Amino acid sequence: MSYEIMTPETLPKYLLSIPAIADFFETDEIETEEIGDGNLNFVFVARSVKEPQKSLIVKQAVPYLRCAGEEYSLSRERMKFEIRALQSYDIHAPKIYHADEEMSLVVMEHLKSHKILRKGLIQKERYDLFADHISTFLARTLFKTSSLYLQSDEKRALMERFNENRELCRLTEDFVFTFPYMQNETNHIEPGCEEEARELFEDYEFKQKVLGLKYIFMTQADALLHGDLHTGSIMVNEKETFVIDPEFAFVGPFGFDIGAVLANLGSAYISHRHVSGDSEYMEWIEQNMVDVWSGFERKFLDLWRERERSALIEPGFLPEEPLESFRREFMRDILRQSAGFAGCKMARRVFGIAGVEEIRGIEDRTLRKRAMMDALECGKSLVMEHEKIESIEDIVAIVKGLS
Repeated sequence: MSYEIMTPETLPKYLLSIPAIADFFETDEIETEEIGDGNLNFVFVARSVKEPQKSLIVKQAVPYLRCAGEEYSLSRERMKFEIRALQSYDIHAPKIYHADEEMSLVVMEHLKSHKILRKGLIQKERYDLFADHISTFLARTLFKTSSLYLQSDEKRALMERFNENRELCRLTEDFVFTFPYMQNETNHIEPGCEEEARELFEDYEFKQKVLGLKYIFMTQADALLHGDLHTGSIMVNEKETFVIDPEFAFVGPFGFDIGAVLANLGSAYISHRHVSGDSEYMEWIEQNMVDVWSGFERKFLDLWRERERSALIEPGFLPEEPLESFRREFMRDILRQSAGFAGCKMARRVFGIAGVEEIRGIEDRTLRKRAMMDALECGKSLVMEHEKIESIEDIVAIVKGLS
């Protein structure tokens, strides 16, 4: 059928016209409701009326940026790249039941027993397998889509499948690396923060560093990225972790997704510093930052050591000792890049269009401003110091305000 924006009233008929979905529900009585509050898309849950435990998630892209309004047009093509990314993940991703590129729509597993990680962190919940799971996802996804694993023709084919996702890459260029650091109509500057915003906009040394990171983002095609891996794009419970919403997927720099995860853990830490003051929970977040990086590094290196031939390495090119030295320097560069991207991710949330609930949602105005300024200073420090980072502990120290 030709494209139309689905509603809770029109969606049931569409779903029941799909044999696989009709077979799943085993009934012609289903109900749907919109549950999403995202920046880009509509998200619905579809349930059997007689057996509500039978349910699926339906996600549809619309031809505009929801958080900015219909006047900010945005191609529906992004759903094509989300589907391709989900299909490429071999771990920690929901099952796809149906994909319709013409309708820019995907039907997938309903993660009923899982919670958005951002919500759980705000509520001081602990997910002790999260760091292990997300580091596994990052290591496997980044390594196995890179020139360290693929042959040259395979890597070029991968790039061709994803690098037409130009509009969402442009969104990142605008809303992560540009608009939040200058006068722009999309920014969100709270009353009483005008002076701090002006100082940021005139911090030219910081903005020079941001330009360097933006250039890396725009030009360095290392591996397949999720592209927007914040804690709102991760669903968890005590036993499982799922990565969702990869509509920003493209082939880009290794450190971008890692930096996004670290930045969002950092924001959660700063929020609790001002809201709950729970030192034990803050230590748990801090340890997760360490474990995400150390787990990623270990697993990525293990995969690399197992791979004898790739686009980059031919057997016999280097003896093991100098090759291992190359690997270690390579990982240090990824860590530094991750720190820089984490800084951009944190700083852009303060005055940019898309804030984070754990900071911008703080009810007390005084505490909210303190948390915002801490997040801004942390982000700026990570950007300014990223080329000097030697360990994950250096990043944690900056988040804790100990640098």
